[in-house]
Amino acid sequence: MSARPLGALPGLLAGEAAIADLLGVDDAIVAVGEPARSVVLAALAELSTSPTVLVATATAREAEQLVHDLVPFLGADAVELLPAWETLPFERVSPATETMGRRLRTMWRLRHGSAAGSASQRDSGAQPTAFLVVAPIRALLQRLGPKVEDAEPVVVRQGADLDPEDLVARLVHAGYRREYQVEARGELAVRGGIVDVFGSTASHPIRIDLFGDEVERLTAFEIAGQRSVADLEQVELFGCREIVLTKDVRERARLLSVDAPFARDNFTRIADGELFDGMESWLPWLSAEEHLFTDLLDERCRVVLVEPRRLRDRAAELLDEEVALSESLATTWGPQASDATTAMPRLHLGFDRLLAHTTAKVASAADAGRLRRPGASPQRARPRRQPDRDLCRRSWQCGAHGDCARRRGPLLWPPPRPATGRS
Repeated sequence: MSARPLGALPGLLAGEAAIADLLGVDDAIVAVGEPARSVVLAALAELSTSPTVLVATATAREAEQLVHDLVPFLGADAVELLPAWETLPFERVSPATETMGRRLRTMWRLRHGSAAGSASQRDSGAQPTAFLVVAPIRALLQRLGPKVEDAEPVVVRQGADLDPEDLVARLVHAGYRREYQVEARGELAVRGGIVDVFGSTASHPIRIDLFGDEVERLTAFEIAGQRSVADLEQVELFGCREIVLTKDVRERARLLSVDAPFARDNFTRIADGELFDGMESWLPWLSAEEHLFTDLLDERCRVVLVEPRRLRDRAAELLDEEVALSESLATTWGPQASDATTAMPRLHLGFDRLLAHTTAKVASAADAGRLRRPGASPQRARPRRQPDRDLCRRSWQCGAHGDCARRRGPLLWPPPRPATGRS
């Protein structure tokens, strides 16, 4: 079965006015019904010259459903889900290993121009498409750790020279745990010249058979029967932690161990370079800058906000929940934390910060009924860019979202059917 059973359909929309507006106009507003949303976004990815298209949704369920719907059009390699942490802010539990690994993989593919997807498309002879990232608003408003976007995976190739001790050291530094036998993501085991690793984003663990320092065989295997299921040419092993213990991070943790006595033990462990469960909960304290995923997008990229008003409402709910949670948790961390509740750093930032530090082109897509309902126009829900930016006629505060929009109206897709003259 083809990896893109519906791959021919997005190209058929090349002549549609709504698609042309999405491709060529900054701050375009397009009314797209939910059933047609996936094919319109697939057409945008296939026809666009942008290397990356980011699609923001209000909830994780909507993001997962959209990725599922996009795969038949674009293929699995061209679509990536950026998940949000399942844990609550300040909860002393680490997110799932797979969640952190997928986030690191998305940032790596964004930085390298979706090398994995491009390679598969070249092998199949398909026309290159943009790398399409779908993310819930919670994942986009979550602060990134210091230098986490620079984290590189451990790459293992068939027939390559590989020092087993160096391999184990790099994997342990990336957050992998050494066990007697691998059973879950984020684990590795060493038996003589055989290294088993269960990657953070993999569906099966891999076995690296070494002959001296040469990778003699590279296979995926089953956990239950330990039998090989596929021979591999190359694998990328992404990290299991979103906090990279750089020299600056460890120094900041050392200072916090003195200034924040309510978490002295945890900051001391981080300052000593120790990886432990729940360390991600201290990310807001360890990150000196407010850095978001959207800050990584340059002027060549495009952002599509799906139902912007719902995005803003959901963002406000996230901030309210985090404030309430920090107030309740501070009482359990001791009087020092309770007194510093107002100064407690936040894991999530406001909706107006979402696009403040990016030059990517932005478009909005919403159901036609939501666009036409009085007082629910999506342009009012979109974040403003930096206030000192020179705003053009079709930018955030221009007439295209006021009188001009009322004269022309939003572009609709699918387009309305022409009148037939029948009563």
